[in-house]
Amino acid sequence: MMTLPEDFVRLMREHYDKDTADSLCEALETTDPEVSIRLNPRKISAEEALSHNPEFERVPWCPDAFYLKERPAFTFDPLLHAGAYYVQEASSMYVAPLLLPQRGENKPLLALDLCAAPGGKSTLLQSILPEGSLLISNEPVAKRAQVLAENMQKWMTGLPESAPQSIVTQNFPAEFGALTGCVDVLLTDVPCSGEGMFRKDEDARREWSLQNVRMCQQRQRDILADIWHVLKPGGLLIYSTCTFNRYEDEDNTRYFCDEMGGFCIMERHFLPGRDRGEGFYVAAIRKAGEYEESSPEALQDAAKKVRRTLKTLYDSENAPQPEGPRIELSYSEALQYLRREALRVEAPRGPVTLCYRGFVLGPGKGVGNRINNLYPEAWRIRTTYTTPFSLLEMSN
Repeated sequence: MMTLPEDFVRLMREHYDKDTADSLCEALETTDPEVSIRLNPRKISAEEALSHNPEFERVPWCPDAFYLKERPAFTFDPLLHAGAYYVQEASSMYVAPLLLPQRGENKPLLALDLCAAPGGKSTLLQSILPEGSLLISNEPVAKRAQVLAENMQKWMTGLPESAPQSIVTQNFPAEFGALTGCVDVLLTDVPCSGEGMFRKDEDARREWSLQNVRMCQQRQRDILADIWHVLKPGGLLIYSTCTFNRYEDEDNTRYFCDEMGGFCIMERHFLPGRDRGEGFYVAAIRKAGEYEESSPEALQDAAKKVRRTLKTLYDSENAPQPEGPRIELSYSEALQYLRREALRVEAPRGPVTLCYRGFVLGPGKGVGNRINNLYPEAWRIRTTYTTPFSLLEMSN
């Protein structure tokens, strides 16, 4: 692995006390990344997961999240593709305790996750927002937006109608004019210099520079300037990065409060060597003004504005629902389905819903002694190699 950039080491020693900076740099150089997952609580309970995996350790700050001792072959777990859980870096789950106080008495909220791909924070928001809420998950980059839409659709498939509504959009911040003054919770996990990726990605080390840090700092300010208007008075901004430097973190938080009219109610840095995770900064900023709750009518009106003015890739209200009898697949049959291979499984003629251990994988069409595979081509597992793994005990 490449050594840390000299300017980065120097910057950390400027921004932190010596022991903290040295511990951080040593952890980035000598330790492996943590592995963590977060369950979809509307599909699988923590107790059920623990009954099959007693070695899992809970993530203290997030409901239904666990550290794993090693990284298994997640690709080959049908439950991942069924949206039963999400593989997410533990530090970034700290969004949960920031949002939970905003829920108040479980009143519906309009939440916008502005830079949402690949979907970790949006799936988290979807799990903890009150019933009747509306979540807009946005990603301006087309390829990343498609991944976001896939992950949100998998997370939502099979959920009860009472689950918060989810819409995935592909737009730039300046295009959200129709939602001015409508949003209760605005989450901006902004593009950053990527210091939290140093243990996972050598390119992140190679591309890091003080010039890039300053460029990212300005880009983050520009993004917030373009989107701040959607947040209603008294609304909550959750600002986050995967960096350690104060320019993109604390300095920007102070800038947003001073220039845009808000006050910071909490901020926290997660640092490898001190915290179990890859590194994360998050701040909760309350916009000045008197807060008014969103009525069900206001949320319905906001959803109509989104459909009318933004590029929508997925809308849970209009998404196809599982049809026909449910057909339970074995582990090997589930992988065949996820690879979009032929299924020699008897089924009644017509639409069927394919499942693994009761979790919906997707649609098929029964033709007697086999099932036509209707799993989306873009989602299929493309490798024929298999390292068997399932979060719950496998049934072959």
